Amino acid sequence: MRAQAERFGAEMVMDQISEVDFRSPPFSLIGGSRTYQARSVIVATGASPKLLNVPGEQEFWGRGVSVCATCDGAFFRDQPVAVVGGGDSALQEGLFLTRFASKVTVVHRRDELRAGPYLQGRAQKDPKIEFLWDSVVTDVRGDQVVTSIGIRNVKSGVQDELTTDALFVFIGHYPNTELFKGRLEMDDDGYILADRYMHTSVDGVFVAGEAQDHYFRQAITAAGEGCQAAMEAEKFVARHSSR
Repeated sequence: MRAQAERFGAEMVMDQISEVDFRSPPFSLIGGSRTYQARSVIVATGASPKLLNVPGEQEFWGRGVSVCATCDGAFFRDQPVAVVGGGDSALQEGLFLTRFASKVTVVHRRDELRAGPYLQGRAQKDPKIEFLWDSVVTDVRGDQVVTSIGIRNVKSGVQDELTTDALFVFIGHYPNTELFKGRLEMDDDGYILADRYMHTSVDGVFVAGEAQDHYFRQAITAAGEGCQAAMEAEKFVARHSSR
């Protein structure tokens, strides 16, 4: 993809933008060693998965701790795995994991799920899926790889241990949009507001992908939005260049 973009004249610069000025074109983006000027900007900073922030989570990242069942599920064929969460994503990923795992234990801090009725019904009928209600993960344990997780019941306070070869965390995402607070309009969760053409609240600034999409969160939808944003940015630049 990078080679294709460069073939059409795109310049790739590795830098970290720390501040933006969107008051009027040309917009300014302050990087580590220089300031970039742009007649139009596309924000495509994505979103990051929320993590548990418990002991062992980072130590076993990629060695049993994951946030992507599609990426890593096949590594745990015929092994027990655990899923944390109670929403649609947790159950969708949990159901996917039943294709590989010997057992899927869903750990949820409440006594009822937040997922839609259809997903709840499928998960509760699946013989490979079990539920640990009113429970949270306290730590991730193992040697070279994950072997178990600590569990605490939030009502009784009782501590326990669950044997598992993997921990999949699906407790939501947060958009990587802190840089644009006060510069672009956002919803209460920090997702950038955009119309159907990827226009933000600032004329000439566009957005694509998970920085504004908290629902689909798929590569294919983000790519389509990137195409829309690029076409609109090109129109904006052409229109203002002719003035």
